[in-house]
Amino acid sequence: MKIAIIALVMICSQSMFSQSKTVSGSVKDATGELLPGVSVIVKGTQKGVQTDFDGLFMIDNVQSTDELVFAYIGMTGKTVLVGANTRIDVVLIESLESLDEIVIVGYGQQSRTTVTGAIATVKSEDISALPVTNAESALQGRAAGLTITNSGSPGSSPSVLIRGLGSVGNNSPLYVIDGVIVGNLSGISPNDIETVSVLKDASTTAVYGAQGSNGVVVVTTKQGKNGKGRLSFNTYTGFQTVTQRYDVLETIDYLKYAGELGVFPNRPLSTYKTNTDWQDEIFRVGMIQDYNLSYSGGTENSTHLFSGEYLKQEGTLIDSGFERYSFRANSSAKFGKVRVGESMSISFGKQNPERDEEGRSLIEHAIKSAPYLSVYNASNLGGFQGPSSSADGQDAVNPVRAQTIGNAINKTLGIIGNVYAEVEIIDGLKFKSQVGLDYYSYDNSSFKPSYSDDSVEGSTTHAQNYAAITRNTGSGQTIIFDNSLTYNTTIADKHNIEALLLVEKYEGQNKNLNASSRNAVTDEVNQVSNEDSSVSSGSSEVNKIGYLGRINYNFDGKYIASASLRRDASSRFGANKRWANFYSASAGWNIAKESFMEDSHFSNLKLRASYGTVGSDAIGDYLYAPSLTGGFEYPIGGAVAFGVTANGGSNQDLQWETKEIINVGLDAGLFNEKFTASLEYYQNTSNDLLIYIPAVLSSGINAGSLPVNAGSVETKGFELVLGFNDYDGDFTWSANLNLGTSKNEVLSLGARDEITGSQYKLGGGDVTRTVVGESLFHFYGLVSDGIYQNQDEVDAVFTANPNQVIVKPGDIRFKDLNGDGTINSEDRTIIGNPFPDITYGLNLDAKYKNFDMSLFITGVAGNEIFNTNTYDLVGGANRLFNVSQSYYNNKWSAANPTGTEPRVLGAPQNNGISDRFVEDGSYTRLKNVSLGYTLPSEMFEKYFSKLRVYVSGTNLVTISDYSGLDPEIGGDEYGIDRGNYPQPKSVLLGIQVSF
Repeated sequence: MKIAIIALVMICSQSMFSQSKTVSGSVKDATGELLPGVSVIVKGTQKGVQTDFDGLFMIDNVQSTDELVFAYIGMTGKTVLVGANTRIDVVLIESLESLDEIVIVGYGQQSRTTVTGAIATVKSEDISALPVTNAESALQGRAAGLTITNSGSPGSSPSVLIRGLGSVGNNSPLYVIDGVIVGNLSGISPNDIETVSVLKDASTTAVYGAQGSNGVVVVTTKQGKNGKGRLSFNTYTGFQTVTQRYDVLETIDYLKYAGELGVFPNRPLSTYKTNTDWQDEIFRVGMIQDYNLSYSGGTENSTHLFSGEYLKQEGTLIDSGFERYSFRANSSAKFGKVRVGESMSISFGKQNPERDEEGRSLIEHAIKSAPYLSVYNASNLGGFQGPSSSADGQDAVNPVRAQTIGNAINKTLGIIGNVYAEVEIIDGLKFKSQVGLDYYSYDNSSFKPSYSDDSVEGSTTHAQNYAAITRNTGSGQTIIFDNSLTYNTTIADKHNIEALLLVEKYEGQNKNLNASSRNAVTDEVNQVSNEDSSVSSGSSEVNKIGYLGRINYNFDGKYIASASLRRDASSRFGANKRWANFYSASAGWNIAKESFMEDSHFSNLKLRASYGTVGSDAIGDYLYAPSLTGGFEYPIGGAVAFGVTANGGSNQDLQWETKEIINVGLDAGLFNEKFTASLEYYQNTSNDLLIYIPAVLSSGINAGSLPVNAGSVETKGFELVLGFNDYDGDFTWSANLNLGTSKNEVLSLGARDEITGSQYKLGGGDVTRTVVGESLFHFYGLVSDGIYQNQDEVDAVFTANPNQVIVKPGDIRFKDLNGDGTINSEDRTIIGNPFPDITYGLNLDAKYKNFDMSLFITGVAGNEIFNTNTYDLVGGANRLFNVSQSYYNNKWSAANPTGTEPRVLGAPQNNGISDRFVEDGSYTRLKNVSLGYTLPSEMFEKYFSKLRVYVSGTNLVTISDYSGLDPEIGGDEYGIDRGNYPQPKSVLLGIQVSF
């Protein structure tokens, strides 16, 4: 009986599992996009279907014991047992062979396996992961050797360096969008970018010849794809805030400190009940929102994509912000052997900038202001309260009034586009002609009505009895015309050859008009008039032409070589030196393809090297020719006559700044690219630097300096990229680490002994210096050595002047580095370097079923920051302004002889340029963390192909010893914090929908 029952159960089970059924489901890629055209085949049979335009499939008469095989070009196939399932949803991962198959290089693209140059590629998902207003900011930490320094000011462009500094002049890279050379990436939405390639060595940048000396950032925008039209909508909204503050004195301690300075404010006693936190008054919680809509589609012969975006970001400083509308249209069509296409974008921007006053930032005004003064006073003209020098003993500007009275608006218009036609003349030979345009215009206006912050009768510490109006407008355009021949052929199935010939014409123009006036009658008119007016305008042109030849060769992907030669001319140089030649050569050996490596675990092991030259003409227009300037008055015949004089001399031998680049690299991949690594060494030597030298006074040149080619700089370093990818199972994850080092040394400055810059305080000297044998733009000043505790310690240092009475106990003790018995400018030395020794980024991505998470960390190490805010916070002006609580509690006095801060009203040297204001600028920052969930497709497959929601945080944690508000110092000066706009922390909620 038992045997009979067991047999019956087995027969029933066999019958149940043998029963045929219908199985349906969906196929997506790793980003959650549904894939049309995926083959779904019953293993071992010819039976199968393909997913439809929505990535869905249905297959009949399938047995539970069957296995379904999913296959798609460029994806790693997957086999799934049917079992008891009637629905099967599959995610296909891009195959590692195709993941890096094609990379964008100068004037074309190459297989990753045949690239011999230094190229870093950043993909669209990494760029769109951060809520930034420009694409440069999204590249931070994503590529080794790329140093990006952001500002918190909405709408501002960051500083970008590729492999550090190599010149005393312009160090910004060249930007190329779909073949069009542009000034920066501010006019393109990050959502429109498909890939960014960072070209770093000679074999990749020499093809740009005259403009590739600082590296090249090549952007490829998204294109339409063959298949059913797809509509996508992405949006996020959230808030941004700055939580860090300088710890300054409140009213009670401020008044005590004022008494120590001998200042006794003369205000009604009720005033001192006020305790204004000026930093809280200028900071706010700012909202940010972004809406992006795109439509793409195509057929076998044509593709198209249209997109539009609206971005609005409120700044964390009051009355600052940025808005942008951008639109893009990309299309291509094929007619037999002819392909035509276009790429066009237009963007409208409006920025409300930070408005400094008296050359100082809002933060500097805020930390100086008296806490007992209120922000507003309805009785004052304009409605704000400020200090009175006579009553308060100080004159700090009311930062709220400076930022909010009147208005300041910067409007921009940008158009970037190209039109091209390509024809295949014979097999493998193509001719392509392209015209590119980069057009921009700006309209910056400001209006400041009359005001008086001073409520003391007869005093006008901060007052203006007229309305001030300014208007600065301008426009510029670049037209680039390229014609190229490309030939690809393969000989005997192993010899692969690509040859390129190209002619490029570059024409640039710009013009500007600047006007300002006053209106003493009314505050209701904000237009420029002829009352106390000033008007000026200018225009310039630049023309360049280049000829390029390049050949790439590889033998079966194993032995690889490339060479290029480019000849360029620029109108920025005189006829004697207008032309220059730039060249490169590179070679590579893919060891993994050798027969003796067949049984190894290496899927890739490539050794490569390159050498070449690139150039720069990054200097003003017309400097090779003599110029005139006006505005001078001459006494002629007893009357005043207006005339002109020489502004600059001529230098017909002014020529290209050139850079020689050596690069050696090793790429490795293990276990079918599960583990990847890349190591680079580079050495760049810039020669014939374009610098200015002082003009001889007898020359009569008004400019005071002459442009010449003189000097050289060497920059070298290492770059390392490590990766791990696990794409098997429900839980998949990847980790990518990159780091880069950079060190520069000045080899020569020609006839100049040094180059100084970045004025400290008014009349306080220069913070930076450049000399032979040291790094560019290092900080230069005195070295502190504690506090003088008694007169004997003072006398022990000032042996050459023992009777001096300026320096006393309680002052800073500086080191007498030259041993001459006194402290002066001869004791200055290098006190810091604003450029990091190491930059790094770590990106972690993980997915479990429908959940996804990413974590991105970036940072720098080995750099210093010159914090001018410290000067204000420690009483550097030797007059009454607010100071830090730390200084107030630790300053030296007779009652506190062990104080670590100098005495009140101490020696002027205390607050001169010294290492006292230099801090470690190293930091590690959690740049972004996000958590997302993609809803199962069966919940909405009739309506959407993808629906993902996510929450994201940016700049949430920063680990740093820097005492300022933000260790990432953006702006025009390297590593100098003058109260710079700090980057905010952000928390966002986003939705991504595809139809």
